[in-house]
Amino acid sequence: MTRVQLTDEEWEFIEPYLPIGGFGPYPERLRQQFEGVLWRFKTGAQWREMPKEFGAWPTVHNRFRQWRDAGVFEALLEGLIAEAAKRGEVDVSLVSVDSTTAPAHHDAAGMHLSQDVVTALEKAAEQEEKARQKGAARKKDRTGRTPEATLKGKNGDASGAGTNSG
Repeated sequence: MTRVQLTDEEWEFIEPYLPIGGFGPYPERLRQQFEGVLWRFKTGAQWREMPKEFGAWPTVHNRFRQWRDAGVFEALLEGLIAEAAKRGEVDVSLVSVDSTTAPAHHDAAGMHLSQDVVTALEKAAEQEEKARQKGAARKKDRTGRTPEATLKGKNGDASGAGTNSG
């Protein structure tokens, strides 16, 4: 194979993290399939462009999806961090990956408003909310009744039974 991406030592570390299916033979080309996944993400190419030496691209793609769904990559990352920490090769306190988004107060963005402006904005927001609620309560259907009255019918039955149709 001309596109070997893993050393034997690296493969020995990774192999135990890869699950073996509950049925069928152990995949003989497991290492090539894993290296195919590495190749795909390293190059950014489409799955269909994968060289044949990694195996059939649908097989490698399906294997990737199985590993993803089984949490293999998360477990492998945690194992790598633990191994590096055990060897003293990484300072885990500096590792942080987060994609959380949080809205910030206008002061956090460096915008400074006087207290009068803040008070006026808060009052306007309250008035807008009251107007929105009042408008929703007044909304009526074509008969001039509120939607709740139309649903209940004349006798208060939610099913509409007992309404006079004529």
